[in-house]
Amino acid sequence: MHSQLAPGVTRIATSKRDNAFLVDGDDGFTLVDVGWSKAPRVLLNAVADLGRKPSDIRRVVLTHAHPDHVQGAAELRRHTGAQILIHAADRAWLEAGRVPAEGRSGAVGRLIDRLPKLHWNPTDPDGTVADRDVVEGSGGLRVVHTPGHSPGHVVLLHEPSCTVLMGDAAFNRGTFALGPSALAADPDLRPGSLARIPQDVKAVGFAHGAPLAGREVHAFQQFLRQLHSST
Repeated sequence: MHSQLAPGVTRIATSKRDNAFLVDGDDGFTLVDVGWSKAPRVLLNAVADLGRKPSDIRRVVLTHAHPDHVQGAAELRRHTGAQILIHAADRAWLEAGRVPAEGRSGAVGRLIDRLPKLHWNPTDPDGTVADRDVVEGSGGLRVVHTPGHSPGHVVLLHEPSCTVLMGDAAFNRGTFALGPSALAADPDLRPGSLARIPQDVKAVGFAHGAPLAGREVHAFQQFLRQLHSST
């Protein structure tokens, strides 16, 4: 299932719980996150529904190296030839094919990362992104480094439409939340990281949870203001 979140930004539900986003840019699509191992088929079907071909996905920006965001990355690159980009602080995780023990602050997180189904094919990225970068060819996707959930977690701001793509920096499951501390690398960093996100956004896309647009964004703006005031 796919739907337009904002002009030039399409949300694709890669599973019942997970979203990826296609951004129409200067030379084709930039995909924000991939998903689990079955996600490439869903993504390619969505591209076909939009009347485009697999090679129109020119690059993938991974918000962070957790399995529900990167497990299908190598397969998607095989079908599309897309470049894979990630923040340097998560690069070693992507290349290792799993989250290391130090990547979770809690014992529960470290335990689940031992499960083979949460590993992925070790993947070498084609490049890295850094804070304040505008991703080349993306039509205006700006990188906001938001460490905490992982050391290299990034949020992507689509400047032309004032749309923010949150990755796992925040979740929308009826209420806004930062997610379980045990699954974060350094949970104490998260409020300060979110305080770096502009408040004047017009649409919000979450990797997990329903997107927001129009008047629905006001509650998210209030959530950000509260984080700003607490840091």
